[in-house]
Amino acid sequence: LLQLNIELPVKNSRRLSYSKLSHLDVLNSELVNQLLEDFDSSDVSDFKIDLEWSNYNISEKLEVVFAVDGSLQDIKGSTPPYKELSFVKTALLRLKLSDLDKIDKRDPHPLELRQLMSDSALYHATVFPLKFVHLDNMSVSESVRAVIFESLQDKSLKAEPFKTLKWLAYKKWDNSLQPNSPKFQCPYVNKEDPNDPHKDDISLPYDSDTMDCPYCKGKVYISDMLGFHLEMDDESVQGSVASSYMIIHEVMLLFTGIRLLWDSEKRSFLSRCLFLKDGPLSLRSQYSKIVPNIREFFEFAKKQNIIVHMIGQEKTGYFVEHFMEIDRSRKIKKLDPIPSDSYFILKNDYIKHEIQRRPSDKNPYGLRTNYGNKIFVKLKDSHYAVLSIPVGDYKDTESLADLIGAERIFSTLRELLSYSHENAIVPIQLANGVASLSTYPSAKVLQLFSESF
Repeated sequence: LLQLNIELPVKNSRRLSYSKLSHLDVLNSELVNQLLEDFDSSDVSDFKIDLEWSNYNISEKLEVVFAVDGSLQDIKGSTPPYKELSFVKTALLRLKLSDLDKIDKRDPHPLELRQLMSDSALYHATVFPLKFVHLDNMSVSESVRAVIFESLQDKSLKAEPFKTLKWLAYKKWDNSLQPNSPKFQCPYVNKEDPNDPHKDDISLPYDSDTMDCPYCKGKVYISDMLGFHLEMDDESVQGSVASSYMIIHEVMLLFTGIRLLWDSEKRSFLSRCLFLKDGPLSLRSQYSKIVPNIREFFEFAKKQNIIVHMIGQEKTGYFVEHFMEIDRSRKIKKLDPIPSDSYFILKNDYIKHEIQRRPSDKNPYGLRTNYGNKIFVKLKDSHYAVLSIPVGDYKDTESLADLIGAERIFSTLRELLSYSHENAIVPIQLANGVASLSTYPSAKVLQLFSESF
């Protein structure tokens, strides 16, 4: 119907719309008309709303919050050959809960926010060539790989995110291990030649930054292990590479705080911190190769009695829409509202049947990509949250106890709620403000690349 550029029938104008579409036999179908009637209806009889919500205990709050966010901006040339660049910025914010208590969460004063963030934020900026822009003697894809490798070693951040990438790739949280990196495909593979000898079996030796591919002797970076090159060809790069880098860098920034505390004499202080990420705790597609290592870290930390509190908050998407529909449907049915200080655990079967609407199969939800399990939480009367919380080694969530530090996380989030945007959390809002690229393109680009962090 969209291809024919015609309107779907709507309530109170069905006869007029039908006259326009009278030559389409499908509209004579009784089934089609029933579906159109139901499309206009607010009936929710087939929507599952009788969920068993459980109450959590209000417990001791965490003391320090780390929040991370990022943004990007694509720049396109105005004349052929229409060159393209993408600017990326990420930010990490560290705040004490006692400092946040001093701020009016409904109407915070800008000067108070400025003072709060003056010594609390780190940020990183870089730029990616996407089309018809490249470094001397390099193809576009080689240029982007080099930019990623160099950007992770941002000197203004003392290369800490790069060290964190190696910490995760080589499992450096456990001194008894010295493994190679996860296996990956050589970036010089000929994708059009099925007989190309490059396989998904190369890995860098423990603690290496680079190596020569054992097949073609081409230079390989530790950042290639993540698989950015799978979204590139020699002369152009998909814009998704920049967004993938932003997400990866957010993860590296967040885990940098964890790594620095883990490797210091203040390791026990980790259990008094909350690490917040905007978006789910997951890495898609080829980037998920690092996910098993992340899960292994959380499991190892649990066994060391170090509780690392981390969440990802989703503000859009299927899970948020589903939560909102539950709330709306209960109001239509005139049922009691979802109680405050309550939660509903999203198990694999529920996610597949009620949210994804697909049949069960042998692959559990998020097996390859997620390092946190999903949960719905009603924090206060006007605030709900779709959260991801780590469990350690992959498993379906059977109880709240499976989600690492869940009750302390919920109790802390109650003190971090913002009233300026729906279901917003103050530290993520502030991190978003630091990471915003809304001023691009402008002279701010050069400023960000030259100023000291």
